Amino acid sequence: MAADLHCHTKLSDGSVGIEDLIVIAHKSGVDTIAITDHDCIAGTVRGQVIGKRYGVTVIPGVELSAFDSDAGKNVHILAYLADAPDRLEGICKRTSVARKRAGQIMMLKVAARFPITSDFIISHASGSTNLYRQHIMHALMDAGYTDEIFGDLFNTLFSEDSESNVLAPTKYPTVKEVIDEVHGAGGIAVLAYPAKFNNFDEIETYVDMGLDGIEVWSPYNSEEQIKTLSALCKKHKLLMTGGSDFHGIYGEHTVTVGSYTTPQEHLDKLLGYKAKKKRAARRKEREAAKKEEA
Repeated sequence: MAADLHCHTKLSDGSVGIEDLIVIAHKSGVDTIAITDHDCIAGTVRGQVIGKRYGVTVIPGVELSAFDSDAGKNVHILAYLADAPDRLEGICKRTSVARKRAGQIMMLKVAARFPITSDFIISHASGSTNLYRQHIMHALMDAGYTDEIFGDLFNTLFSEDSESNVLAPTKYPTVKEVIDEVHGAGGIAVLAYPAKFNNFDEIETYVDMGLDGIEVWSPYNSEEQIKTLSALCKKHKLLMTGGSDFHGIYGEHTVTVGSYTTPQEHLDKLLGYKAKKKRAARRKEREAAKKEEA
C-alpha cells in the first residue's frame, strides 16, 4: 500500500487544489497521503472529507518552519496526527505573519525591477494563505521573463549568494519550540528532508529535543543518505517516513504523488506510535509505583 506523507496544495506553495491532489493520488494508486502545507492546517478537515469520497486516507499533517541559530540553518518539521491541531494555530499564524511581511517586501522589489504590478504578482497567489517565491516566479513566467520556476532567474532573485537578490529576513521559531508545540498538540514531530538544508550534523541534538522521526525517503535524499538515515533511525528508535514533497509545477523536483512513499511497515509504526508511547508511559508508572511500595 503506497503512502505519500509529504504533499502540498494551493493553500501554501503547491499549484494544485486539495481535490485535484486527492484525484491524482487516487488515479496513481496511492491510497494514503498527508497534506502538509507550510505552516497551515486549513486543508486537513476538507482533505479528509474529500479523501473518503475517493477512497484515499488523508493523514492530518503540517510542515512547520524553524531556524537553528546555532547551526545557521533552516529546519522543517513535519507534524502528523495531532490530537488537538487547533493548538498549532498559534505557531502557524506567527510564522505566516512573518512570511507575509517578507513576501510583500520581495514582491515590491520585483515589481520595481520588472514592468509588472504588485496586483499581477498577487493574482498568482490566489487561494494561498501566503505569497511564496513560486508565485512571484510564476508571474515573471507569465510576463515572459523566464520559462521555468527554478532556474537562473530564480537563483538571481532568491539565492543568498546572489548580490542582486530580493530576499527579506523572516523570523522563524526555534527547532525546540516547534517540537514542543507539536508534542503539546499531541502530534508526532518528524524532520523533513535532511539533505535539503544539510541538517545531518544536528540530528542527534534534535533527538535530544524529542524528535520522533526522520523523513528518510525523499527526492532530496541520495541513496547513500537514505542508508545513513535508516541506520540513524534504527539506532535511536526513530520513526521512518517518506514523501514526494509534491508541489505540482511549483516543485524543485519533477515528481508526482507517490514518487516517494512510506513503506507499509513504517506507516503502521507511525499510526501506532502514540498508542505505543502511552503504553510505555503507563508501564513506567507501574514500575515506579512498585519501587515506592517496596
